[in-house]
Amino acid sequence: MQKLVFTILFTFLFVEAQQQLYPPPTSLITIPTAGSLTRGSFSAGMRIQKDGGLLNSLAVGFSDRFMFGISLGASNLIGDQKPIPNPRPELMLKYRVIDESLTMPALSLGIDSQGFGKYNEADSIRRYDVKGFGLYLVSSKNWKSIFGNLGLHFGVNYNLTENIDQDDDLNLFTGVDIEFNPEFSFLIEYNAALNQNNMTAKTISLSNGGFLNAGLRFSIFENLHLELHFNNLLFDEEKVSYYNREVKINYIEYF
Repeated sequence: MQKLVFTILFTFLFVEAQQQLYPPPTSLITIPTAGSLTRGSFSAGMRIQKDGGLLNSLAVGFSDRFMFGISLGASNLIGDQKPIPNPRPELMLKYRVIDESLTMPALSLGIDSQGFGKYNEADSIRRYDVKGFGLYLVSSKNWKSIFGNLGLHFGVNYNLTENIDQDDDLNLFTGVDIEFNPEFSFLIEYNAALNQNNMTAKTISLSNGGFLNAGLRFSIFENLHLELHFNNLLFDEEKVSYYNREVKINYIEYF
């Protein structure tokens, strides 16, 4: 009897990945997923960050498995302070090694050197407030549930460039996205920040355990998406007074 009840409940909550209604996202709030742009498509994004910061990105799907992108940003770009550009354009590459199936998650290998927040120039840091993921391996699995399309994501990463702080441990991250319908999604992710335990920048604190971020994604038009992010929900009140709010706009088109 218990086995029968469990089977019925599982069938009710989760249907095969092949019946997924919507394509999986290529990222959540900050973490990558195993999803990729399709061949002949591109995405242009703009992230409005704290301290008047803007982060612009452009990515292209060269095949259904491989995508390439670059990003460039600056802090103090909005406001009356002198703009401070990020030190260099950052690179993003992703290749999906294994496609998702009924029983197996998708698996992607990638590089993403773009961090988040302000770039700290001090010799003891020389890194973004939140380090980029660097080299990463991520798996994603999608189901159709009673709430809509449900995606689960889990990965491991190693930052190759932001290690002057000598905090170069392997890191773990995970996240969930729920697409209630084609126009509205809920996002939540956790970056364990195991390679950022020695953070000394005033604006970020990890003493309460990594970065917990949440967000809402709205599809204004078929190709235009607006996201509201609520980052660092585990903030330390001794160093920052509130969690971080961001806005992201993303446009996807086909050649």
